[in-house]
Amino acid sequence: MRKTFKYRIFSTPAQDELVDVQLGEACRLYNGALQERRDAWKQRVPINYYKQANQLKEIRAAGDLGLANFSCCQDLLRRVHKTYESFFRRVQRGEKAGYPRFKSRRRFAEIGIDVGLESFATLSNGKSVPNPRWYKECERKLRRAQRRVARRRKGSHRRRKAVALLQKIHQRIKSQRNEFQHKFTFWLVQNFGVIAIEDLNVKGLAGGMLAKSVHDVSWAAFFSKLAYQAGNAGRRLIAVNPRGTSQTCLCGTKVLKRLSDREHVCTACGLIASRDHVSAQVIIQRARISPSNLNVAECIACVV
Repeated sequence: MRKTFKYRIFSTPAQDELVDVQLGEACRLYNGALQERRDAWKQRVPINYYKQANQLKEIRAAGDLGLANFSCCQDLLRRVHKTYESFFRRVQRGEKAGYPRFKSRRRFAEIGIDVGLESFATLSNGKSVPNPRWYKECERKLRRAQRRVARRRKGSHRRRKAVALLQKIHQRIKSQRNEFQHKFTFWLVQNFGVIAIEDLNVKGLAGGMLAKSVHDVSWAAFFSKLAYQAGNAGRRLIAVNPRGTSQTCLCGTKVLKRLSDREHVCTACGLIASRDHVSAQVIIQRARISPSNLNVAECIACVV
């Protein structure tokens, strides 16, 4: 029998400062490994993950690296290796391939995203993205345009003009939705290295009582754009099991809620917060559980 224990850490200002230092060291190692790869490429010298990992012992012994342990260092070098693999794969396919770039410290923050209908998305850092509701805003115009089409005689010139007007409104809604999603996904991959989302059955949700609202937010298109944006930028996108994310507290306790309950109140640990905010934090928490998804920030948090 195996038992799993979860611990919630309340960090002190000194610990926060230590984590910040560790993130800086992680960023320095990543950029150093990337620079070594660039130099090796110019000199036509073969280099891979194993050659770079074999240097870690000597670098740490010399005191040139302040990361907590080897696992943190190895994970960063795997990131560099994966980034180059993705780059060369896109080149071979003839796709647009941006050369791997250096990263600033802020690109090692991670984020969990809880999509919804009241807000388009709520992030684990507390930020909320409003739902523009493109279709709902244009419903009145659509109704008028559809009535105009219905009144016109089939095959007539006036009906073709009415149909063209209706198509124009639908096209505008589509363009607004695409522009919004492209800008939001671009912002996410520019600011976060690890992005966690729910592995939702969007097709199933789109067939329920909230079908119109689900189609309006277009989660499937959003996830698709986020996937290729993350792939092109070398970010890690993790889809977690969505079951119970809105009914679970960060301490692991089940907190049952109705759809109308928008506040999370846990009697076990005393946490009171927005329902969607807690769900987003649970999503990023689940993304950390699997050893295969372990990242630098998780390694540092374990040590601190």
